[in-house]
Order: sequence, then structure tokens, then C-alpha cells
Amino acid sequence: MSQLKNMSILLLIAFAATILQNIEATDHIVGGSTGWTATPPGGASFYSDWASNITFKENDVLVFNFVTGAHTVAEISKANFDNCNVNQNTQAITTSPARVTLDKTGDFYFTCTFQGHCNNGQKLSVKVSASSPAPAQGPSPPSPTPPSSGTTPPSPIPPSGTTPTPPSPTPPVNGDSPSPSSPTQPGATPPSPGSATSLVATFSIFTVVVVNLLF
Repeated sequence: MSQLKNMSILLLIAFAATILQNIEATDHIVGGSTGWTATPPGGASFYSDWASNITFKENDVLVFNFVTGAHTVAEISKANFDNCNVNQNTQAITTSPARVTLDKTGDFYFTCTFQGHCNNGQKLSVKVSASSPAPAQGPSPPSPTPPSSGTTPPSPIPPSGTTPTPPSPTPPVNGDSPSPSSPTQPGATPPSPGSATSLVATFSIFTVVVVNLLF
């Protein structure tokens, strides 16, 4: 019993681990091997091109790798992003690696607060979508088809209080005596009265075992 219970617990843990693996957040190294720099190859479009090839999901993490003391990471508004309106007083992360969790859907805007770095192309915008798509609605059930003409109507039900007339017995053939009707065909073994009782008892035992495993 204890071995079965332990096996059930292991199966439950494996199932939970599979679910967690499917919803596990992804780390994105900003700029790849180039990292977070004020002079990216390709100029101002470098980080935009990098982000365009990635699908960002809610709870994913951006990892900014840079030389501590030479750059920062600051989240700013779209207006400030478009105009590179940043200064040293803007709240920023100053230590590398800077890890930023994309904790909601929508657009995020980042830049470096060092003077001139944003204008040189050290700026990044990402669009974050939901972790999983909304479940699609199933197809509508088909409408019932009306009966076509010519369909045989159901047999009428006799009114209450009326006793239906039983069918006439079939006369014996060649003078043989009528044999009593049997519910089974030749060669079939009639079920024993104890079969149903055994089935109920087996089901009860199985139910007790399952309950003990779960609780």
C-alpha cells in the first residue's frame, strides 16, 4: 500500500513539474553577444532589429549585460524614449547584469541614462503579449433536424387503466408439447445470483484503495 501511495505522489510531482516547465519564463540576453552598449553595430536600429526577431511573453526576463559604471538601464515613457529625454536623475539600474521582469502585457521602453548614449542608439522597446492564448470557443451544437415527411409515427400509448391484450401463443408443431420458454439461448450459462454481489464488493474495495491513495 505504501509503495502504491509513493508512486501516486511521484506521478503527481512529475505532472506538476511538466506544467511548471510549460509556463516557465524565458531569459532574453539583450543584444545577444553584443550586450548593452552605446555603440552597437548597425547604429540606432540595432536593438530594434534584435527585438523584432523575438516574441516576448509576460513574466519573461530581459538581461542587460554591460560594464558596471559605464552604462545604466532605465525604464522610461514612450515620449521620453522617442525624444531621448533622459538625465542622471532618472531612476536606473547601475549594476550589471541588470535583470528586468516583463510583468505585464504591453510596451516597455528602456535606455541608458548616460549623456548621449540614447541618441547613439542605446535604447530598446519591446512589446509583451500574454503568456498563453485565450481558449477558443467550441462550435455551436447542430440544430435538431425535423422529421421528414413519410416517417412512421411512434406507436400510440394505451390510455391509463387499459390492460393491453397479450399476444396469442403459437400452437405446437406436429403435436409436440410446448416447452417452457427459456431466457437464454442453447449453450449459454445463466448468470449466478452471486455475480452482482461479487462485482459490488470488488468495486467497493477498489474505491477504498483509491481514497486511501489520494488522502
